[in-house]
Amino acid sequence: MGFAEDITKLSKQVRKRIDNVFGEEATKMALIVPFLSALGYDVHDPSEVIPEYIADFAIKKAGQFEKVDYALAINGSIVMLVEAKAYGEKAEAHDGQLSRYFNGLVTTKLAIITNGIDYRFFTDLRHKNVMDKEPFFIFNILEYQSKDIENLNFFHRHNFDVEAITHHAEEMIYVKAITQLIGNVLRSPSEGFVRFLVSEIGTVAPGYEIPGRITAKVIEKFQPIIKKAIQCSVIEIMSRSLNSEKTQSVEFINVDLPYGQADIVTEEDKARTITTVEELAAFEKIQIIIKKSRSYKFEIQYKNTVNYFGINLGKVKWWFLRLSLSPTKKTFIARISIDEVKTLASGFVVQEVTAPTGEAWSKITISSVNDLDRLATVLIRSYELEAAKH
Repeated sequence: MGFAEDITKLSKQVRKRIDNVFGEEATKMALIVPFLSALGYDVHDPSEVIPEYIADFAIKKAGQFEKVDYALAINGSIVMLVEAKAYGEKAEAHDGQLSRYFNGLVTTKLAIITNGIDYRFFTDLRHKNVMDKEPFFIFNILEYQSKDIENLNFFHRHNFDVEAITHHAEEMIYVKAITQLIGNVLRSPSEGFVRFLVSEIGTVAPGYEIPGRITAKVIEKFQPIIKKAIQCSVIEIMSRSLNSEKTQSVEFINVDLPYGQADIVTEEDKARTITTVEELAAFEKIQIIIKKSRSYKFEIQYKNTVNYFGINLGKVKWWFLRLSLSPTKKTFIARISIDEVKTLASGFVVQEVTAPTGEAWSKITISSVNDLDRLATVLIRSYELEAAKH
């Protein structure tokens, strides 16, 4: 089982457990320790996952030394500190002792604050060996995207590299900040930005260069023009991107059509359509999987065309899956949003498909029909969404 699958499994376990988790100790044992285990740390080895860690420089308060909930070590060197909050508490501010430990342990560049659901990762981007006040990465075990898994994988014991993590953390922080800045500028261009664009017009259209000084009156004149130009530019970029995707996926264009031409089967098409052993095996698997649904009991059928092998609820237009099982590439379309599929199909390549009706579906790439067993939740979800309509 890969890392993404481990996190998916843990996410399901956490969802089942949280209603019975009360207090910090229960949060540690039921939620946090399994998470550390998923990151590759041996939670049963006290030299690797050190609970109630007390450093040499710990300060004594009320007769007890300050301590952090967990210290994670690799080959005897502490690499991360973990502060636990009870499930239900906010995993936001950190107290002084975590900062003191972080600042005192020069080999430690990372700290986590968590309530078992949100995991907030801190480092020392602003001042060396001084823990930042804001996290550079937040991971929610119940709500995450595939990109979050990629980021989380940096902290896995087998991938752990302080320099790589620091570089990645810095990149994440600046990409987020600059993205926000660009968004603000595009929504409401500042005077400085307008001035810059007006001064640069001559570089792309020499005949329209603005002569003389760029005064406040010139900026006022061009502000609405630039807002409109920005909108046009964004639309053009999006159109180019969509056209590029269509060009790259030309063989799937007909698969994406819900009704209309993709459903019209000519006599020539019938002659060219051959139902393969692989398609029948896929249908049998899907039949078995769909029977696990507790909500609906439609008798499913298949319809084979030149363009796809479709699975429906008894009527062709009531389809919920369309498979394309060529010898070189195997995919299927599910009528589910890509965000949901990425959660249910962790570890698989998923692409968004925009239907002519405006619906957003998902295309999942598989290596063989056997992968359908691992994607049972996706198949059942797509089946139930379509069944609910009828």
